[in-house]
Amino acid sequence: MESSSETVVSPNGDRVLVIMAKAPRPGAVKTRLTPSLPLQAVTAFYRCLLGDTLALARSLGGVEIAIMCPDSDVSELTRLAGHGARVVAQEGEGLAAGLTSVFAHFAEGHQRRIIAFNSDSPHLPRSVLEEAFETLAAHDTVVGPTSDGGYYLVGAKAFHPTLFTGDGMGTGSALERLLSRARVLELSVGFADPFYDIDVANDLIRLAAELQRAPARAPQTAVWFKHWGDAVTQLRTGTGDL
Repeated sequence: MESSSETVVSPNGDRVLVIMAKAPRPGAVKTRLTPSLPLQAVTAFYRCLLGDTLALARSLGGVEIAIMCPDSDVSELTRLAGHGARVVAQEGEGLAAGLTSVFAHFAEGHQRRIIAFNSDSPHLPRSVLEEAFETLAAHDTVVGPTSDGGYYLVGAKAFHPTLFTGDGMGTGSALERLLSRARVLELSVGFADPFYDIDVANDLIRLAAELQRAPARAPQTAVWFKHWGDAVTQLRTGTGDL
């Protein structure tokens, strides 16, 4: 794998947060929202989520920040990420390949706590990420469950080639399958606080209400909600095209 820029090493050197991302292109991101919102709105929404996720990552102290993405997205994401975040092309296609690439790349030759984090939970309290790194210090792996049976983060201190093998990524059984493979590999698992990411219209409505109360948690995304407020209101009242 090739990275787009020089290595960005944290002061203590042992914590790495890798954001799993795609370039914000129409029809390529947040596709489960496109039946509910105009395509240009969905693309702009993902761009805001990614921007706020990077801001959340940068608010952590002593953490190396990187983005893992498909090879075709490296140039565009490098421009969007700016300084202080390395953009790395994954080996293979799909989320399982991307997660495998994270630990193959960043665990090689190092003793580090590495967490892969999704790009659509910028509203996550920073303390949850800090605690996830602490949990990983005492376990082989750490997982942040979502209410739909998936997970918004996963961390490890070493590369386990078969941890993400098999199907089921992005489904309601993703967490169960991950935990099953961890048991087979005899890895201890710690858990971060359960949270939610933004996949469907109900998630969008929930986030709108949260950012209305506390826009500073994801300011770029809060501005998006102001711009597309009418469309989101239609979803909330059931008058939108769901």
